[in-house]
Amino acid sequence: MAGSVNKVILVGNLGKDPEIRRLDNGVVLASFTLATSETYIDKSTGERRENTDWHNIVLWRGLAEIAEKYLKKGLKIYLEGKLKTRNYTDKEGQVRYITEVLVEDLVMLSRPDGESKNSTENKTIYPKPENQVLPQKMDNFLKDEEEDDLPF
Repeated sequence: MAGSVNKVILVGNLGKDPEIRRLDNGVVLASFTLATSETYIDKSTGERRENTDWHNIVLWRGLAEIAEKYLKKGLKIYLEGKLKTRNYTDKEGQVRYITEVLVEDLVMLSRPDGESKNSTENKTIYPKPENQVLPQKMDNFLKDEEEDDLPF
């Protein structure tokens, strides 16, 4: 195999307002958690269940500035990026590892609070590349109550 792929696509809701940091060189960094959930019917009980996973999200420069301006807790977004694992030493001297999603593309799927619902544009893509292509089946990502047949 000649190469590898590191690609992440997530649709979820912000778990908190983005935390913004400005580095000494003027570069802006935004970070927040993103919740992704899936619902399924438990085959043994027939009950609807929901699993939620939390992801550490990082945006740099222009995307971080957009996050500071527009992203708020609870907002639904679509993002594309790559996984990056880094380590750090905590206060007790223990080495810790954290895996983050470094965002390359972002689509706001719900409006920030206070924005008019009569707005003609209900999705905003950042950045706006000339030939941005989103999945043709994006509607499947947007269904809140979509059921599946997961065995658990």
